[in-house]
Amino acid sequence: MADITLPSASKPAAARPLLFWTLVYGLVTMAVIALLNLPAASDYVGNDNDDVMRLVQVRDLLAGQSWFDLTQYRLGLDGGTLMHWSRLIDLPIALLIRVFAQIVPMEQAEALALLVWPLILILPLMAAIAIAARRIGDDVTMHLALLLTSVFVITGNRFLPGSIDHHNVQLVLVATIAAGLIDPARGLAGHALAGIAAAAAIAIGAETTPFVAAACAIVGVLWAVEGEDYARAARAFSLTLLVSLSAFFFATVPPSQYADVTCDSLSVGFYAVVGIGAASLFIATQLPGMGNLRLRIAAIGVTGVLVSLGAVTIAPQCLQNPLSELDPLLQSMWLAGVIEAQSFLDQISKEPAAFGGFYAVGFFAICVCLFRILNGDRVRAHAIVLALVAICWLIALIQVRGAIFANLLAIPPLALLIAELRRKAREEPDQLGTGLLFALAAFLSVPSAWALFGVLFVEGTAGVTNRVKGLSQTPAATTEQTAACDAPAGFAALNGLPTGVVVAASDMGPEILRLTRHRALSGPYHRNQGGMLTELHVGLSKPEEAAAFLRGAGATILVFCPDFPQTEKIALTKADGLYAGMMKGEVPAYLRRLPVDPSSSMQIYSVELP
Repeated sequence: MADITLPSASKPAAARPLLFWTLVYGLVTMAVIALLNLPAASDYVGNDNDDVMRLVQVRDLLAGQSWFDLTQYRLGLDGGTLMHWSRLIDLPIALLIRVFAQIVPMEQAEALALLVWPLILILPLMAAIAIAARRIGDDVTMHLALLLTSVFVITGNRFLPGSIDHHNVQLVLVATIAAGLIDPARGLAGHALAGIAAAAAIAIGAETTPFVAAACAIVGVLWAVEGEDYARAARAFSLTLLVSLSAFFFATVPPSQYADVTCDSLSVGFYAVVGIGAASLFIATQLPGMGNLRLRIAAIGVTGVLVSLGAVTIAPQCLQNPLSELDPLLQSMWLAGVIEAQSFLDQISKEPAAFGGFYAVGFFAICVCLFRILNGDRVRAHAIVLALVAICWLIALIQVRGAIFANLLAIPPLALLIAELRRKAREEPDQLGTGLLFALAAFLSVPSAWALFGVLFVEGTAGVTNRVKGLSQTPAATTEQTAACDAPAGFAALNGLPTGVVVAASDMGPEILRLTRHRALSGPYHRNQGGMLTELHVGLSKPEEAAAFLRGAGATILVFCPDFPQTEKIALTKADGLYAGMMKGEVPAYLRRLPVDPSSSMQIYSVELP
């Protein structure tokens, strides 16, 4: 089948039902998320440490910290920790808090902002996927894609109330890029919007850089293959990418850091390399003689060489994983336990039940796209989707964080497959196999279904039952059974102490910053290596050696949580270390235990070194 192109006269009429159904599915999805999560919620901030840390960063901005100053002064060793997160996410959340604070107290304003922000992002996500699906199929494909997106959002954790980390925004931007590139009409608006989204994706989080690079390569290849038919679209994409990235660079990077190359955030490295590629492509599309295929291929080759030379010359250190430079102790004691940074081999060995949920749907979509291409069915659209899904899936093999993007972009081609199987099942109601194939395809297109099957396969029905009980159990019920170390009473007691430096497990760092006035020595962020290493050495060292680390860090308080995984790991690693001894009740004389409400199992010690 040839590529489907909608007549231009029908586009306004087609857009109206698309926007209507996007709104319907989006509002229903929001309502379901609210009903499933709000009644049992014990806090208005998401469960991820990054959600908590984002709120701390927004609070600092609202309190008057400079737009260009991303230093978290209460995290890490003396002087603080320069964070790598973008103010582009802080801004809308801060504005929402400011608006709500005009009518309700500040805490309630925060709660409302953190409820509204992730939910409203569902609408642009739905719109982008609906557009992509409609461009690759028909109205039925669009409805099925919206339904799959709804399931994707509801069963995931990126759009839940309180989820204010940048990953949900990145999902919206990735979907927007895909929708723009798939456009069979080679529209200027769609490609321009894709260019802006690509620039924003780089500015917000460097982890999407490989995806943006793949999108740029797709635009270059399409222009080389299609020539003048695609030239205006290529110009729109490359120009808006260059202009938008320039705007984001000068709007978010402080002048004092213009010459600094960082590989985990927008800096002159990414700006220069992407700028070289975008500018080269824009110029190439306007050179004389580009009606010749060989000249276009040569121009793309030259562009690739210029980009490569720029990367090697300006930012050679960014050609590797920035986390690979972490101290070996942090690699083993911290990073190895961060799920989103694990490889597919780690997933197979540590959590085999979840493997399918991460990798199966993306692989399924890759196979479907390859099959379509080999059979000459909507080759252009499926080739674009194939490239985008494949790069995300390959990233996921190295770091599982890429899997969610592959699962999202798999929706349009899988929705088309389901739509066609559904039509065949309706046309052939007597053919049981056709109906079963339709149902199977629908099942295999849902990541959470693969996750459920994985739990059933690895852990049996007992595993499924335990997972369901865990989901249905409220936080209140959990705290009634066992006093948790991170219960509010512990932080309240901690906040009542004179302001000082708290040594605690890194996962507690963001909550300490949020709920107390203290400085947290350790937080789970790779730029806080000094603080994390000091806390690890405190726990691993013998009591007399640990005292030296505490003195060097200026520590005044030590928080000990025996049931925290990191604390348990440290204690098991060094049998004669401070934490191992404290597990057995052996507390050195320079630590004086302070009273804490029994509803919390947090152990708070005043550090009293001679």
